[in-house]
Amino acid sequence: MTPTAKKTAQIKVLGSNIDLLQMDQVLECMEEWIQEKGPNKYIVASGMHGIMEAHKDSEFKQIVNSAALFVADGISLVWVARLRGHSLKRRVSGPTLMSHFLELAHNKGYKVFFYGDTQEILDLLTTKLNQRYSQLNVVGAYSPPFRELSEEEDQEIVGMINESQADVVWIGLGLPKQERWMADHQNRLTVPVSVGVGAAFKFESGAVGRAPSWLGELGFEWMWRLVQEPRRIWRRVFMDGPRFAGHIFLELSKLKKYE
Repeated sequence: MTPTAKKTAQIKVLGSNIDLLQMDQVLECMEEWIQEKGPNKYIVASGMHGIMEAHKDSEFKQIVNSAALFVADGISLVWVARLRGHSLKRRVSGPTLMSHFLELAHNKGYKVFFYGDTQEILDLLTTKLNQRYSQLNVVGAYSPPFRELSEEEDQEIVGMINESQADVVWIGLGLPKQERWMADHQNRLTVPVSVGVGAAFKFESGAVGRAPSWLGELGFEWMWRLVQEPRRIWRRVFMDGPRFAGHIFLELSKLKKYE
């Protein structure tokens, strides 16, 4: 773990380790890893959804706890951190992290690769980014088929990403698929950093409207997403949300211990 990350507090929520970093600290870590050109490190950015998936699946919990960073992309985790006495000011949203890094990459020449979503979304994304950032170096974008890949196909994709010499590969497969992909491919990638960002490609391309930042900071982005993509997130809102609140109450009140 980097010097920056070592200075930052970490809490355990239902057995998952959450790094209490803010946006500038995460970007600093990413730049350090890029400059080090060491083994691949992956970042998980999630909130209640990721915590609940990890709570239900011990294998997935191991994946998120093996990440170089698991940052709080969700106001609920910010509130939990504050209740435990930490002065975490804001969440680190995956889409916002990607947007901030792209600005940094435009200014500093970092190379980026996009993996996931549909070809249509990737075409929209690259067109928008080329219009916005004249110096952004997008070295690749690939939409995998919506089925299990053969070993040969997988090797070709890994080779394509490595040959691009990207500094960061952004993964837009949705949780938990993107986190599983990052963990499964970590030892085969020569790209310094991988980041799972869910629907960020759709947001950045303009295909799906994103909630205003103030709404997200108040904790109501889920309401906006529910209207935009009801089929995608209804289960986490109406089922995982109440369960998460119940587990957090038990953990904070020390009525139950989670490993």
